[in-house]
Amino acid sequence: MREQLKSLVEKHGPRVRDLRWTIHRNPELSYQEEKTAVLVADTLRELGLEVRTGVGGHGVVGLLEGGHPGPCVALRADMDALPMEEKTGLPNASTVKGVMHACGHDAHTAMLLGAAFVLADMRKDLRGSVKFVFQPAEEGNPKGGAPGMIADGVLENPRVGAMFGLHVWPALETGTVATKAGALMGASDRLFITVTGKAAHGSEPENGVDGIAISAQMISALQTIVSRNVSPLDSAVVTIGTIKGGNRYNVIASEVVMEGTVRTVTPDVQDAMPSRIQGIAEGVARGMGGDCRVEYVKGYPPLMNDPELVKTAFSALEKVFGAEKVLRVEKPALGGEDFSFFSREVPGLFMWLGTRPGAVSKDEAAPLHNPGFVADEASLPLGVEAMVSCVLEYLEG
Repeated sequence: MREQLKSLVEKHGPRVRDLRWTIHRNPELSYQEEKTAVLVADTLRELGLEVRTGVGGHGVVGLLEGGHPGPCVALRADMDALPMEEKTGLPNASTVKGVMHACGHDAHTAMLLGAAFVLADMRKDLRGSVKFVFQPAEEGNPKGGAPGMIADGVLENPRVGAMFGLHVWPALETGTVATKAGALMGASDRLFITVTGKAAHGSEPENGVDGIAISAQMISALQTIVSRNVSPLDSAVVTIGTIKGGNRYNVIASEVVMEGTVRTVTPDVQDAMPSRIQGIAEGVARGMGGDCRVEYVKGYPPLMNDPELVKTAFSALEKVFGAEKVLRVEKPALGGEDFSFFSREVPGLFMWLGTRPGAVSKDEAAPLHNPGFVADEASLPLGVEAMVSCVLEYLEG
């Protein structure tokens, strides 16, 4: 079967590219992926797959039965876009004002459809079955789209034995791929803090309790959690991204509202964060004569790669990219990824696919979630071949 693979990837390459640009021109936000879901479902039905729609919202699942009995393996791609105006200048740029595929989910969806094309051509030789999981709302933190699909039975009938996924990664050059065992990406939690003080005239601070001054001290104190409560061998970030308080230049602010994010890479550190943050926030506020309310919302858990699947993936990927182009990630990224919900339920393997043209330096490449981001078109066939190779390696193993 492996002899067929490259020729089949090449055969379906033009359609994969066309699908990618169709999706890119017509982006849809999280929980709104109606047209994308219809395109995906119709394409899968053309291949004769058993198709389920409305899975966990606008999710779509295609089931391909192989010609021989065996386990079930799943491949996953996300479909949603981001609320930002595209600034790539491309002829195929988004036609939807204020919405673009700035995280590469258009490429992910097209590559997974490409994998379905290739594996459908190989179905009579497959020893098992393949589920193609097209997920909505990956950007919908803290809820996300994976939990709804899991609740709707995406991992059952037949039961999924392993799941593979990938993300385009502009920090890596096209033609490379990277992953690691254990934590690959971080938990992404949300933090809301409301500081309560007492209003007074700005010329008489002794008659009030300054919510802005409390907030300033609180932001600094929260950073001691990372420097003094988390082991230097672990990773964590506490970021306050917005702060809103006061309504006039000469009035002591009686209320300040802050929002932020907390990123961790181990379940133990994630679990310890809420109480530590609340203790520091309340201590600072009350020590300065005010009060506060803390709301900590757990989002995506850390993305943990199964060690045995990592071995399977490295064996498969080296046949596609060459051993020197399959990279072992040294440190996890703290960006969140809701593939993590799937990998808590079944053995999972997530990888980063290089998508930066060789002529473009890291400093020049637009990062993910940037209005200038675009995934290198040359990475599309590599992503298709990577996913199919992982499926074949798993089913043949």
